[in-house]
Amino acid sequence: MPAPNIEDERNEVEAAQRDPALFAGLYDEHFYRVYAYVARRVHDRHLAEDLTAQVFHEALANLRKFEWRGVPFAVWLLKIASNALHDHWSRQSRETGTRVETDPRDAHEIERHAAVFQLVGRLPEAQRRVIELRFVEDKSIRETAEALGRSEGAVKQLQLRAIESLRAAWEPGR
Repeated sequence: MPAPNIEDERNEVEAAQRDPALFAGLYDEHFYRVYAYVARRVHDRHLAEDLTAQVFHEALANLRKFEWRGVPFAVWLLKIASNALHDHWSRQSRETGTRVETDPRDAHEIERHAAVFQLVGRLPEAQRRVIELRFVEDKSIRETAEALGRSEGAVKQLQLRAIESLRAAWEPGR
């Protein structure tokens, strides 16, 4: 499913603010971005799942406070994820006595991740699925081929085309 344009996304968020049951659509649309962001930082599947659930729980609880500012909704979710990670590392450092440093570039990284995931959402369905399986779900070429019912060669070709498309969109004129 292609990423919605900014106005469609705004309408979807505002509808969910009026009727929280509609948050399910936002959850479905953004789950993999948030999970990937968290999983890349904690390197533990169960912890990543717990923290991702915490992010969406907090997002739903604070949805009425969200103010539309023209940036993708994913940026807000990734900021919540960043805070959840910071809280997790802070708790862990208190429990273990080790100090955890936070990176001041986190906000820029969140925006960059949101932009990349928007671009991924615009890829053709087969390419998008390959990217999600390979890089979000961290599946091998073989596992991805099995999940999609395609040959490993076809998956490699789809991945190559997807990466080329993402690179071209990210660096126009290159």
